[in-house]
Amino acid sequence: MSSTGTALGLSTLPFLGDYLQSTLGWRGSFLVLGAVLLNCCVCGAIMRPVRPRKPRKTEVISNGPRTPGKKGCMLGIFQSLASSLRKHMAFDLFCSNLRFRVFSLGITWMMLGFVVPLIYLVPYASAHKMDPSRAALLLSILGFVNIIVRPPAGVLFSLPWFKGRHIYVFSAALLINGLSNSICCISASFPVLLMYVLAYGLSMSVVGSLMFTVLMDTVEMSRFPSALGLLSIMESVTLLIGPPLAGNLKTLCFELCILYVDSTMSLPECLWLTEHSPNMIYWPLNSRYQNRQRMF
Repeated sequence: MSSTGTALGLSTLPFLGDYLQSTLGWRGSFLVLGAVLLNCCVCGAIMRPVRPRKPRKTEVISNGPRTPGKKGCMLGIFQSLASSLRKHMAFDLFCSNLRFRVFSLGITWMMLGFVVPLIYLVPYASAHKMDPSRAALLLSILGFVNIIVRPPAGVLFSLPWFKGRHIYVFSAALLINGLSNSICCISASFPVLLMYVLAYGLSMSVVGSLMFTVLMDTVEMSRFPSALGLLSIMESVTLLIGPPLAGNLKTLCFELCILYVDSTMSLPECLWLTEHSPNMIYWPLNSRYQNRQRMF
């Protein structure tokens, strides 16, 4: 349910952006959208928990040892920084946990081409003389597919039969998502792009609903927030690199169709996760067996 917020914005923002650009121009539309996004900052500030009031410290006069000097203060700052990085960033987990390392590297590679179709779908349709409103309708349909499919997918894959099999369903959804990009190479007509949007939206919904579930199966629940923080930073790097890299590819090849071939970056990630899925599933059993052998 929490991941449907992205789909809700995906279904409404294309129509809103097209309407604002036709009435206010690109400067006015960016001004309105920027004002809307500023409200997200206010919502984020409200969601932060209120800190409890700290009790007032009473000054105690002591003739004990002197307070640490500059070197001691720097050491204390370094220790607090290291403890905060350990708490919020799971670098030690990335080095010690094979399952988390495989999953995080795969997701990082996937994000290199995962959002490229969302950015270049409307320019691709407009370049082939499609009406801008119909091109924006494609993105809205993609958002509606995500809204409809994600909650039932989350309920379905939470059944006991899927326990331990989430990684296989996740890899299959990534495979379909990567292969669906080749539909755009057939034609740029509205029916073909509609078929592409439906296939991409269905697979994207399954990927979005299972990503955090697979992460929960990979790490301990106590380390889940720090693992999620490190994974978000890693995937944000390739998320920023992907669209400019695709734009440079379009400049070299002079064709937007090649971007959808480039967006099949999900295929190596799917093969990577499928190859290492036995280690990701049976790793806890193997570690328990090794611990028992050490005890005896």
